[in-house]
Amino acid sequence: MHKIFANSLVIGLIFSSSVIATENDDKSLQQRYLQESRQIAKAFMQSLGSTLKAQLESDNTVNAISVCKHVAPAIAADYSNEHRLSPSRLQVLERFDLERAEAKPVNEMEISDVTEESDGRWFRYMKAIPTQAMCLQCHGKGDSIPPEVKALLDQEYPADQAIGYDVGDIRGAVSIKHKLPE
Repeated sequence: MHKIFANSLVIGLIFSSSVIATENDDKSLQQRYLQESRQIAKAFMQSLGSTLKAQLESDNTVNAISVCKHVAPAIAADYSNEHRLSPSRLQVLERFDLERAEAKPVNEMEISDVTEESDGRWFRYMKAIPTQAMCLQCHGKGDSIPPEVKALLDQEYPADQAIGYDVGDIRGAVSIKHKLPE
C-alpha cells in the first residue's frame, strides 16, 4: 500500500445552502449535490492542472512549486463559499488506495455520504486526485526530481514526504461539503 496517510493532499471546498428541504426531497437534494460536486471537482482540477501546466511550460519546475503552495488554495477559494480544509478523511483515502491496488480506474474513484456533525448535517463528496506526469517533477521518485527542486522542497516543506509517486497513483482528493438544511 502506498504511503497515503503521510503524503495526502486534500483540497477542501465547503458550500452552504439556504434551501429548506423535507425528508421527501432529501434524496433529490443529495443527488443534486452529487452532480454539482462532480462538476465542481472537475472544473477545479482542470483549472489547477492548466495553471500548473502553463507555469511549467513558461518557466521551470522550481518556480512552479508556488502554484501548488499558493495558487491551489486560491483556486480552491474561488470555488468555495468558505475555504478551509475539511476534516481529514483518511479512511476514504485508504479506500481509494486499495481500489487503485485492485486496478480500479482513478477517474471512477469517488464517494459521497451524509454526515452528522456538531454544526448540522452535511452532504460530503470526495474525488480521488491521480498523480499526473507533470507532478513527478516534484513528487516522483529519487533521481527524477532535479537537485534544485529537491533543495527548494526541503526548504519549503522540511517534513514533507510527498515523493515516490508514479503516474496514476492517488495523490489525494478533492473534498466537497454542502450544508444540508435542517
